[in-house]
Amino acid sequence: MLEGAKPLDVGIPAQVFTTRASMPYEVRVCGAEPGLVTGGDGLSYHVAHSLDALQWADIVFIPGYRFPGRDEPPRTVVDALTAAHERGARLAAISTGAFALAATGLLDGRRATTHWHYTQALAAKHPLVRVDENVLFVDEGSVLTSAGAASGIDLCLHILRGDLGVAASNHAARRLVAAPYRSGGQAQYVPRSVPEPLGERFAATREWALHRLAEPLTLEALARHAAVSPRTFSRRFAEDTGYTPMQWVMRARVDLARELLERSERSVEQIAADVGLGTGANLRLHFQRILGTTPSEYRRTFARGE
Repeated sequence: MLEGAKPLDVGIPAQVFTTRASMPYEVRVCGAEPGLVTGGDGLSYHVAHSLDALQWADIVFIPGYRFPGRDEPPRTVVDALTAAHERGARLAAISTGAFALAATGLLDGRRATTHWHYTQALAAKHPLVRVDENVLFVDEGSVLTSAGAASGIDLCLHILRGDLGVAASNHAARRLVAAPYRSGGQAQYVPRSVPEPLGERFAATREWALHRLAEPLTLEALARHAAVSPRTFSRRFAEDTGYTPMQWVMRARVDLARELLERSERSVEQIAADVGLGTGANLRLHFQRILGTTPSEYRRTFARGE
């Protein structure tokens, strides 16, 4: 945690990866030195741990902080982040935490994002970083970055899905009263105002579809439920989610299949029918295309008790 750390950026990973019996994580908050750290927005933090905590951490979150383009992170912090990465830790920056991560050089030649207000400053300060201002988060494997505030939830849930599976991620999302999954490729903000009733209507259509994944779901059926034309529905849906309607439906079906593989003993053929993909071969095809693995391999990795 750096001076000027933003409260949401500090609290989100602590809340998502909370130390509890159902979560295999231990959360520690550290700073350049133990003691009081002045945060942003009128808050300060009492930090119990020093940078020594980075010597054992598997994931290191770097919260956003004030004046990132002006204030350089301490060299001790940059060195500790670099050493943690060399040891095999993943480094994940939320919002303007990307500036501290970029200072290590680990983002050079890689895609990254930050809060939309700071994307141009990040690109100017670190020209070797391929800054993408139109995404919620970027996963480059061992280094990850996210946009402002709430997109940190999306990044944390994305990491949780990869570590523990979709059931654990969905459980955490329900606990946070958050959307279980938003595409990292979704735009950070809609550049024009959107009539609120239409936004509510589209959210209701997505909820309606999630309860009918086993049924035929066409673009026309979704647009009819939202009471707009298919063309309007497709355009607005992509703005809202980062996916076309049919891509979203397919990913929702694969996600439901993942949860059933984790939590039930139903066969691949049965699950394929349950989620509206018809046959096991069809499920395997889309599973491989979207996740890069097979249903059986996924079940062996994430099934309860494994």
